Amino acid sequence: MDRRHNQEQKKPGRPKAKRKSWSLRRTRLLVARLTNVIALSSLTRRIVFLNLAALAVLVIGILYLNQFREGLIDARVSSLLTQGKIIAGAVSASAASDTDAITINPERLLELQAGESFSPADDTFSYFEFPIDPEKAAPILRAAISPTDTRARIYDLAGNLIVDSNQLHSTGVLRFNLPEPEMETTESWSDRWDHFVSWLRQADLPLYKELANTDGRGYPEVSKALDGSDASIVRVNEKGRLIVSVAVPIQRSRIITGALLLSTRDGDIDKIVEAERWGILRVFLIAALVTGSMSILLAGTIAGPVRKLSEAAERVRRGVKQREEIPDFSERKDEIGQLSQSLRAMTNTLYKRMDAIEAFAADVAHELKNPLTSLRSAVETLPLAKKPEARERLVSIILHDVRRLDRLISDISDASRLDAELARQESDEINLRALLETIVSIQDEIGSKSNIRVTLDLDKDTADKGKAFLVSGNDSRLGQVFVNLVDNARSFTAKGGEVRVSLQQRSHWIVVTVDDDGPGIQAEDVSRVFERFYTDRPQGEDFGQNSGLGLSISKQIVEAYSGEIQASNRLGEGEAEGETVILGARFTVRFPAIVHAATKKPEPKADPAV
Repeated sequence: MDRRHNQEQKKPGRPKAKRKSWSLRRTRLLVARLTNVIALSSLTRRIVFLNLAALAVLVIGILYLNQFREGLIDARVSSLLTQGKIIAGAVSASAASDTDAITINPERLLELQAGESFSPADDTFSYFEFPIDPEKAAPILRAAISPTDTRARIYDLAGNLIVDSNQLHSTGVLRFNLPEPEMETTESWSDRWDHFVSWLRQADLPLYKELANTDGRGYPEVSKALDGSDASIVRVNEKGRLIVSVAVPIQRSRIITGALLLSTRDGDIDKIVEAERWGILRVFLIAALVTGSMSILLAGTIAGPVRKLSEAAERVRRGVKQREEIPDFSERKDEIGQLSQSLRAMTNTLYKRMDAIEAFAADVAHELKNPLTSLRSAVETLPLAKKPEARERLVSIILHDVRRLDRLISDISDASRLDAELARQESDEINLRALLETIVSIQDEIGSKSNIRVTLDLDKDTADKGKAFLVSGNDSRLGQVFVNLVDNARSFTAKGGEVRVSLQQRSHWIVVTVDDDGPGIQAEDVSRVFERFYTDRPQGEDFGQNSGLGLSISKQIVEAYSGEIQASNRLGEGEAEGETVILGARFTVRFPAIVHAATKKPEPKADPAV
């Protein structure tokens, strides 16, 4: 009892375990399929590569060819010019040395033009040697540039460095840094990238070099500022970092006393550009992740079904013992669905053709076996025959069977070559009326020997107008169809009877009917008359005169040219009231009509007078 109770308590837990194991297996299956698509499908790799390559080209163009860096440089130059003018005004007003020895010639000032200034380095002011006081300029310089992290330098008229913000303590006291000792360092990937960027930029930007303190005029912007005009220049250092320099003149009372050089720190602008680029790269990574995921999903909807179709086609090619089924993607309304439908239709047609070949081989073996058996029996009996009449009868049987075999083999050969010949032959426009008129006239001459007429019926309008009934096909093959039908109808028609061939057009179809006055077709055999080797000959006809392939070949030709063929009985009223009798057999053949667009006659032009 305890065991049963425990088992009953354990039973409710099993479905949960099964559901967990099933979900786990399903997850593993999905992961395996995704891994298989990623690892093995060349189409998937191509889709992902092309999508990511296009995205990468776009990002590289943004990173390298964008105008963000140029706009940032222009903005920094404009801000440095404004800042430099403010600092230069403050320095000229507060840091100039006061001396009673300075005299200014008013006539010299009056000679200056608007916006023109002169330097105290002229002969008139040769005694004015040190107009800017470094001790007064240093605090002003420190207070002005400390929030901006910009390097500022003041040069006198001779180009000598007076104050450098790099040599100031936080209190404004001057300091002088010792050169850093040289140390051997190994290049990192960042340094190599900097060298690469420097090599790219050296083509259009000058290289920045630190000049001596007494060589300030070696900077072109400082030289222009000492001459009285603002100047700016963009350089790169040895690491490829951008340095923007702006120089403005320091002047008091329109007299130039020095130059202020403002420059950005090493890599100041590059840090902003790099931050922007890292932001672009982060967006690129997200876009690449989304693009890659969408590409894989797209490839899964394309490569996966294509791979399944390819594997199924390979199994069909190798399948011997069993017939493989092509996957059905017909619910998809795209090219994959169309490809699936085409492959399935092709495979079904192939299987049907294989079945037909097997059935044909079996039928051929059966039909050949009958005359061979008769021939063997006659040959084995011939030595035993004593009477001449018996020997003649056996010889006639042997000849009959040989002719039967010859006829049968010829028809089989024709039927086996029919498919290949129909595939090779080109279709032309055939005037079915002219073809039938020729066939009917020949068959009527042949039938006249047995007193059987063959006529062609056309409606009055068609006969009077000489209308052409155009169909697509091959004249020899279409002629073979109607010769077989007329021969078959004539063989069932008694002497004095008639075989009627009618031709008419119904909508977009050309319809040909062949009627005879024979006994008709038995109801149970109507659907079998087009089978291979089926024969139902009239009474009195010698056995073995027909192979049973004529109607089968006719149907094969008609269907090859998109036509239809049917067999039926002509019915009529009997002598008794309400009685229905069979008047004969009827074969109906239909072909799609070729309709040429009629040329539209031009409308007559209106008379201007009217």
